[in-house]
Amino acid sequence: MGGSSSPAPAPAAPDPVATAKAQGVMNKETAVAQTGLNAINQYTPDGSLEYTQGGTWADGTPRFTATTNLSPASQAIFDTNKITQQNIATIGKDQSARIGDLLGKPLKLGNEAVEARLMELGSARLNPQFARNEEATRTRLLNSGIRQGSDAWAAEMGTLGQNKNDAINQLLLAGRGQANQEIMSERNQPINEITALMSGSQVSNPAFASTPQSQVAGVDYMGAVNNNYNQQMSAWNAQNANAQSSNNAMMGGMFGLGGTIGSAALKYGGGAALFSDRRLKTDIVPVGTLDNGLTVYSYRFIDGGPTQIGLMADEVERVNPDAVTIAPNGFKMVDYAQAVEA
Repeated sequence: MGGSSSPAPAPAAPDPVATAKAQGVMNKETAVAQTGLNAINQYTPDGSLEYTQGGTWADGTPRFTATTNLSPASQAIFDTNKITQQNIATIGKDQSARIGDLLGKPLKLGNEAVEARLMELGSARLNPQFARNEEATRTRLLNSGIRQGSDAWAAEMGTLGQNKNDAINQLLLAGRGQANQEIMSERNQPINEITALMSGSQVSNPAFASTPQSQVAGVDYMGAVNNNYNQQMSAWNAQNANAQSSNNAMMGGMFGLGGTIGSAALKYGGGAALFSDRRLKTDIVPVGTLDNGLTVYSYRFIDGGPTQIGLMADEVERVNPDAVTIAPNGFKMVDYAQAVEA
């Protein structure tokens, strides 16, 4: 009777910690590759944009630097503007001190000197007009028969005086408003100048084209490890199924042997029993188990011959003593017809 195959050990499950660590390393490598693919140097008439690797981080990840360089013409404009801005800043500093003094004084709108000046200017223009109006009014009243000292005379002269007073007030109000506006302009002018100085001219950065973005797909290392493990388990299950089928066939053959052993002429025994004494066997290897718990072995007899499959008499004796007998030479024999019964 030939030998049988024993179950292969199950494949070891992947270490989750080691797998996660390897996945992290691959993720970082993907990110580094993606950064490198997207770091495209650009050159325009106004300047350039260049990427360089400047060392690594503590964990070994590359560090990249993006550097913008102006063209010679743009650099000259930039330098000139910087000088201009410095000059403007110096002027602004000096002017700010003046503004501080100016803003530290209360703003005073209108004064007696302004009103006196307005009256002076107004009198020079309005008094001749007032005199002409008064003379015309006197002539008109006399021609109308109204005499000086009468009520009608007093009323007309009162109206003339009110018109004169209204004209002077209008002159003062309009003149004061204009004077106040001039005072405000004089006060605000330095502030406006400082504001203009602080706005200085700027240099525009070179305009670069949009960089194409390369997308590098990440490696699903954990999924690949799990898929590989599942495939190994499937192969292992199939192998064990084949081994079990082979063992079942072997067992069936052994059971058949137990049913027909009574008619066989055997080298180490006779009748319905076989020599199964452990002392007569060598190269003993367990290959399966019967339903009644007995272990089935492959072996060879110590005096030679092919590999056999069978039981060990000492084990059968513990389970089914009636199936074991002792031959005259002292070696134990097993009645397989009884031994294989469940």
